[in-house]
Amino acid sequence: MRVLIVEDDPELANALREGFRDMRIEATTAANFAEGRERAVLASHDVIVLDVMLPGGSGFDLCRELRSRGVDTPILMLTARDGVDDRVQGLDAGADDYLTKPFAFKELAARVRALVRRPAALASEQVQVADLTVDLATRQVRRAGREIELTAKEFALLEVFVRHAGHVLDRAAITAHVWDENHDPFTNVLEVLVRRLRRKIDDDFETKLIHTLRGAGYRFGP
Repeated sequence: MRVLIVEDDPELANALREGFRDMRIEATTAANFAEGRERAVLASHDVIVLDVMLPGGSGFDLCRELRSRGVDTPILMLTARDGVDDRVQGLDAGADDYLTKPFAFKELAARVRALVRRPAALASEQVQVADLTVDLATRQVRRAGREIELTAKEFALLEVFVRHAGHVLDRAAITAHVWDENHDPFTNVLEVLVRRLRRKIDDDFETKLIHTLRGAGYRFGP
């Protein structure tokens, strides 16, 4: 399970992240409106925990924008407000659940698990680039009809590539999806992961899909 926590209070954000990690749940954080939007759009998450009060905009507006962009990830909103009107506003913006501060982490975790258990759409979410087909729901990858086995990190990298096929992605955009905010951007781990993915989806095929643009990043597509 992957959870995105959009919360500007670093102490609370860190406590939630560590709480989820103790449960063996991968959790990443974003501290403001713009960062939350970028992580939510670029990356695939099972649940987004979204604070109402954020630098750069409100959680209500971010929730509404994510829904307008087609992000259907379940959203649980956090707020210090406990008025009925605020709860209604959050739900009307597209949130799936609402929790007021202060709260017990056990309750938050239970609500997150409940959101994940909700029935998903039956249709698979398939993306095709050239002869490569990626099912983002089942994580099945095929190229020219051949099934390709990927690790979790390799699939996360492929996912960000296919979601933005044809566009140039810099290191920051890619690492924000594949790793959390503690990742050291000055290591060569991204290049190593790209080489591993290339071996699996490009080396045995005439048409190459992963292109390195020196000084700019990567572009995915034929």
